Amino acid sequence: MTPTLTTARLVLRPYVPEDEDGFVRLFDDPSVTRWLGMPSVDARTLFRRAFTPEFKITWDIWGIWEDGAYVGHAEIKPSPDPQVDGHELVYALLPRAWGRGLGSEIAAAVTGHGVGALGLAEVHATVDPANAASLALLRKLGYADVRDLVDEDDGEISRLLTFRA
Repeated sequence: MTPTLTTARLVLRPYVPEDEDGFVRLFDDPSVTRWLGMPSVDARTLFRRAFTPEFKITWDIWGIWEDGAYVGHAEIKPSPDPQVDGHELVYALLPRAWGRGLGSEIAAAVTGHGVGALGLAEVHATVDPANAASLALLRKLGYADVRDLVDEDDGEISRLLTFRA
């Protein structure tokens, strides 16, 4: 079961059905999804998937709140990319939460959960090479560049970074 995590300013807690509108607002925002490297998908369908047994068993998924307001999403999961062997960190914030260091708090908390509670020796992240902010954030937290990955379907390139415990 996904635990609640807290940072200096944030609460990361498992989603409940009432969180759907915040999630949809985040995943319907093109300024957010352009960095996520995921196919266009109905955000409501994606949200409801988080409550299926498969996801509950294999993923830890959180909604992120600052002062009681929804500001983003985080997860740690077995990577769906066959080029990545292990668990992957994913995080996204609403634009109003950008530029204040919240991404660092989220990535540190979820990475710590992966290494601590889940006992992972490594946590991976795949990042659009043009996303300088996320690359800098992850490097600052100790993630190291490993290599560029090329998506076999669309040729898109992602940078693989890895945190080693």
